[in-house]
Amino acid sequence: MNRFRHQEDEMPAVTVENPLTLPRVSAPDTTTDTPRPVLGVTNAPGGFEGEGFPVRRAFSGVHMRHLDPFIMMDQMGEVDYAPGEPKGTPWHPHRGFETVTYLIDGHFDHRDSAGGGGSIGPGDTQWMTAGSGLLHIEAPPEALVMSGGLFHGLQLWVNLPARDKMIAPRYQDIGGGNITLLTTPDGGALLRVIAGDLDGHRGPGITHTPITFLHATVSPGAEITLPWNPSFNALAYVLSGRGTVGAAHRPIRDGQLAVYGKGSSITLSADATQDTNKPDLEVVLLGGQPINEPVAHYGPFVMNTRAELQQAFEDFQAGRLGVIPADRA
Repeated sequence: MNRFRHQEDEMPAVTVENPLTLPRVSAPDTTTDTPRPVLGVTNAPGGFEGEGFPVRRAFSGVHMRHLDPFIMMDQMGEVDYAPGEPKGTPWHPHRGFETVTYLIDGHFDHRDSAGGGGSIGPGDTQWMTAGSGLLHIEAPPEALVMSGGLFHGLQLWVNLPARDKMIAPRYQDIGGGNITLLTTPDGGALLRVIAGDLDGHRGPGITHTPITFLHATVSPGAEITLPWNPSFNALAYVLSGRGTVGAAHRPIRDGQLAVYGKGSSITLSADATQDTNKPDLEVVLLGGQPINEPVAHYGPFVMNTRAELQQAFEDFQAGRLGVIPADRA
């Protein structure tokens, strides 16, 4: 079975030759399982971020009660840059939440005002806990700017509860080789668990708020039903391909987000026929324990009150969130 070998027109991320060699997620117990209904499917509008790279705003138009503890998610690209075109972000501040950058194609360098940083490539995740605050920059490496090429990834913002808003910043660089790989009972999907727990299998990401974050590749015609923590919310965002969500088989396609209701399992399937250049259904599955606290969000700051937002701006302007290193100013 060769469904997940990388070809030039497929998403690479992390793949395996034969998913049936992987641990398998248990099929839900039909006597106790409560399938989650699909409450709605929304379209992600396009926009631009940073210095002008294209994004899709995955959570646009969805009420916060369905997203908590997540704040925002952008699909970055997919874009095939010509030489000289790759773009990143200028120096910018963050406070009060975590940014999770998951790369599927291309390379990204990151650096902060505290001296942290690194480089991520296909399948890697850079998890930054901004906490009390820092300045940060993300940019394609010079070699990629010169050559151009494919760039595709996600950036997810995960809220921090009030007690953790002002903790010290922290990085987790999660190499693609360290994520947890699973499959379904029939081998019809490759599940890459980046953070949290799926059926007792834990991903490497360490989170302050309990969440599950995974990237699934579902082969054409396959249906998957995954056990899902009943206390979590549940979201499915399609990176590419076509399929259905929920037991009622509601259609969904690339650039759309499904919001599930309450229950203990989620179901999705891939259409039997897909585009030749995107042969599988690629979907990001998210769930988390709602924080249930007030959210004051403006620009790069996510706090609990307007007064805390104002303080964040004052701290930034006074240089208390750090200064740009002299060699990068």
